[in-house]
Amino acid sequence: MNKLHLLVLLAGVGLATGATAADWSDTSFGWRYGSQFAEPFNNEDISKNIFDFHHVSGWKYGSNFFNVDLLISDQKDPAGWSLPANQPQNSGAQEAYVVYRNTVSLSKAFGTPLKWGYIRDVSIQGGFDWNTKKDAGYNSRKQMLVIGPVLSVDVPGFLDVGVLEFYESNAPYSEIPFPSAALCAQAFGCSSASGVAPNANGRYHYTPHPALSLAWGVPISDLPLSFSGYALWIASKGKNEFGGDTVAETHIDMKLMLDVGKVTGGSLNGLQVGLEYEYWQNKFGNDASHPYDPTSFAGVFNAGKGAFAHTPMIRVDYHF
Repeated sequence: MNKLHLLVLLAGVGLATGATAADWSDTSFGWRYGSQFAEPFNNEDISKNIFDFHHVSGWKYGSNFFNVDLLISDQKDPAGWSLPANQPQNSGAQEAYVVYRNTVSLSKAFGTPLKWGYIRDVSIQGGFDWNTKKDAGYNSRKQMLVIGPVLSVDVPGFLDVGVLEFYESNAPYSEIPFPSAALCAQAFGCSSASGVAPNANGRYHYTPHPALSLAWGVPISDLPLSFSGYALWIASKGKNEFGGDTVAETHIDMKLMLDVGKVTGGSLNGLQVGLEYEYWQNKFGNDASHPYDPTSFAGVFNAGKGAFAHTPMIRVDYHF
């Protein structure tokens, strides 16, 4: 059994164990909306509705985290191309993104507190990301395994700092129309008179690469507010599927939520409303520093401003 198979097995065992023997749990459904999302190789501001299912629980030796996002874009991130007219479809792209993490506390596993100064605990975290997206350009089929040590800082709520290793692959497929067959041939070597470049290279494995992670959830004094989120600094993952260089990326997502029950005298930790903000520089490892221009040979390979997202959102969650 190789290392990647072992990681998948450990994640599955942890999820099954957590589901059957949870000491505590929190589950929620949520919706969020923003009109300034960005996608690489797309110069438009994109609106998205995102529906999510979220579960976190504690078990004898640690915790489980599971989240599913269903992302629905407007037509500025089209679902595909109408061929042979080479026009984007009127419907927006649709995506599912799944994240699972199993964290094993070394203090609980060995029965000896690993606590000193501001450090509450030391853990090992493993898990995976998985996504599928139907769009006009890339049609991502991402698979990624994750493992690494995590330090828990002793603060109200939680603050976890991890150094993780990412094992990422993708198997995209798309038919990318170009303004002319000549440009298509120059960029991708395609021979179609319609200027459509097929991209079906099988599953591509990036170079394993490290990431620094932060995850937090803290109350704000005695107010009915909570502040939570995550931050990732991800190193370059080597060459991409087309032989180009990837760059380091920074991804931060944070939310400020109001517990409606605490304000209205209803049930606590039920309905929550608030604001969310996402900052994503060099999204998916694409360099955002050069403009995207689909009409030129040089510009068609630049991710452009779509690789740098600054996205405010409104959010509603219901916990049960």
